[in-house]
Amino acid sequence: MSATEKKFRKSLRIAKAITPSAAQAAVSDTASLLKQTGSLSSFALFSAVVSLSLAILCALGVLAFHYPQYLTTPELRKVYSVDTIRHILFTAMVIAGTLSLVNLILGRHRGIHAVAAVLIAGCWFAGGSHVPVQDFPDHTPYIGLDWFILDLLGSTLIFVAIEKLFPLYKGQTLFRFEWQTDLIHFAVNHFIVGLILLTVNFLIHRLFGWLASDTIQNTVQNIWFIPQLLLCILVADLTQYWAHRAYHEIPFLWRFHAVHHSTKVMDWLAGSRQHLMELVATRVLVLGALFVMGFSKQVMDVYIIVVGFQAVFNHANVHLNWGPLKYIIVTPDFHHWHHSSDDAAIDKNYAAHFAFLDYLFGTAVRGQSGFPEKYGVQGDYMPDGFVKQQLFPFQKLETD
Repeated sequence: MSATEKKFRKSLRIAKAITPSAAQAAVSDTASLLKQTGSLSSFALFSAVVSLSLAILCALGVLAFHYPQYLTTPELRKVYSVDTIRHILFTAMVIAGTLSLVNLILGRHRGIHAVAAVLIAGCWFAGGSHVPVQDFPDHTPYIGLDWFILDLLGSTLIFVAIEKLFPLYKGQTLFRFEWQTDLIHFAVNHFIVGLILLTVNFLIHRLFGWLASDTIQNTVQNIWFIPQLLLCILVADLTQYWAHRAYHEIPFLWRFHAVHHSTKVMDWLAGSRQHLMELVATRVLVLGALFVMGFSKQVMDVYIIVVGFQAVFNHANVHLNWGPLKYIIVTPDFHHWHHSSDDAAIDKNYAAHFAFLDYLFGTAVRGQSGFPEKYGVQGDYMPDGFVKQQLFPFQKLETD
């Protein structure tokens, strides 16, 4: 029997030692927390959320260390430092473990902290941050678990801080209405990143391969970096503008895009709500156009960072004074109006990067002061829940 198996069996014995009533109470408290919306009523509850969240991420991280060939993203493995990830994992385990033990002793939210403590104990017995990583094949089917963990942790730390420092709506809570649904969208989009990339790459080469020209691609790649990057973003945004406009103006396509518009509260997590078919179709069109143009790898790497940041930031509960820049680049204020269900904002502000495209094509919201009064789809007909929203475009509406 290996050392890992021995530790795993020991953790099982510890888990079995917990009385059924205590286990039931812990699970009940945790389930109740995950269903909760609104503000955190006390620092004790806040610490419970931090403890449980870190414990879950730690458990997923340890699992990824044990099965990296199936649970980690090949592109990310080439970029991040394993030693740095180990330090992050160890720090998170210490914080979660300390919070859970202190609060268990003080009798605060014992059920939630008990679940966190059991998870951290399981992580420790399973090897924690010291799990050895053996050689493994690179071309295996995988789930982007590492991408989910790193992006969720990074986005939470960065964008929640920005939202608290520069809020558009000051009274908006972190656990706002339907946050659970958007977190599931966030997770699924990350877990199936491998399948999405495989599908997108296959379709791009089949649909756009015949358009590729060595002459055009060599000319584009010889452009200086900054102008080439700006051209890359412009080509991407022009493609996305017209695709986005089609989603709004063609009723069949709107049924898919309505999923994205159904969120009634805007924050950094809201942009994750998207139908999977729309996600694939939009990436095929945008990346297909960039593939035909042949932008350099360095430019594409920076573009991916830009689009990733703006996709989250422009949905965030953030307001800043942008001055004249608001007519040039897409800001949270600009994109919030696109998501508004106010009559003046319907089918407006399509651009993802350059706001001037909407002014150029006559689709910019004009003459509106202040901020949107309400968000979501008019009529509020979208069901809540990830699965229901994925099935929605294929169901018949009562008004059809």
